[in-house]
Amino acid sequence: MTTASLPAGLIDEVVAFRRDIHAHPELGFEESRTAGIVSARLRELGYEVHDGIAITGVVGVMHGSRPGKTVMLRADMDALPLAEETERPFASTSAGKMHACGHDGHVAMLLGAARIIAERRDELAGTIVLCFQPAEEGKGGAKLMVEEGMLERFGVERAYGLHLFSQLATGVLGFREGQFYASSDSIEIRIDGFGGHGAAPHLSIDPILVAAEFVASVQKIVSRQIDPIEPAVVTIGAIHGGTTHNVIPSSVTMLGTVRAFDRGVREKMAERIERVLAGVCSASGATYAFDYAWRYPVTSNDVAQTAYVRALAERTFGGERVVTSEKHMGAEDFSFFAERVPACYFVVGSSGDARTSFPHHHGKFDIDEDALETGVRIMAALAFDAPHAAP
Repeated sequence: MTTASLPAGLIDEVVAFRRDIHAHPELGFEESRTAGIVSARLRELGYEVHDGIAITGVVGVMHGSRPGKTVMLRADMDALPLAEETERPFASTSAGKMHACGHDGHVAMLLGAARIIAERRDELAGTIVLCFQPAEEGKGGAKLMVEEGMLERFGVERAYGLHLFSQLATGVLGFREGQFYASSDSIEIRIDGFGGHGAAPHLSIDPILVAAEFVASVQKIVSRQIDPIEPAVVTIGAIHGGTTHNVIPSSVTMLGTVRAFDRGVREKMAERIERVLAGVCSASGATYAFDYAWRYPVTSNDVAQTAYVRALAERTFGGERVVTSEKHMGAEDFSFFAERVPACYFVVGSSGDARTSFPHHHGKFDIDEDALETGVRIMAALAFDAPHAAP
């Protein structure tokens, strides 16, 4: 795919889709408006469209005129419960909701590729399955799609996905064979003490102090119980307790996330964390409730598929725009697809200046829209090449 081969006005159309979706963010399993835009556009282009998959997911199918594999191209659709701070003309119109991870761009890029595929369907081999997935941000939309049998229903043999990435320069593509994104699990904790007057702590069991001791002590798991060459993270992201200056509350709640790459490390984290929690509670006479939610497995790329997509990217854009990406402690529910079929997940740089270099999930996150063309072109290239050339 060359720039010259893109249909007239396509990138302007992609930018318009992205801005419209950005202005109207929807959280996981609530993406009705976004799904409606996707369904309408795919039908207009002549796709076989399937709505309501995994609640709000949409799948578009295009059959080629020649034999070949069935290839899935995926874009996630959901936004985050976060207030936008960009002050862009197309900023979120929904209070407390924002596309702070680039999913608006993912949808727009795949719709752009969908137009190219439709207009050149006579050149197509095999079958292309365009997967517009709901609820990537912690709710496991990909898992629900897999559980509903989506891969088997459409006969998917290969799966490819991308993510706009603010830590790479615009238009640079990053690939990594094997483990790429970490697993992600969640912890929810309630520490129950005995409330009382802040001036008489000896008559109480202070759950805030116990929570503080736990937050400090739980970090020793990573620093002292895990092989230093194995990355892992335990982060307590929320603590709620107390109402005023001089009252010791009866309870404190905490929320946290746990990340790892090694399966053995991941499997032992729940036991290790609860052991620390039980110890600090016992020492102070507090009790606790502990819930550990197993969420996303490690996103691990098939070696052969990654080598193939990387080579295709080098042919499409030139080797100077293709790099080897580092591992990331972020997580991705594309992992559920990659566990079932040979797959490759990769990143597309979207940082053009200081404004577009904020980290993902930040209120000022934005993308350099020049990156959208790269995503359109690589997805279209996969659609025309992978059904007959992918290993």
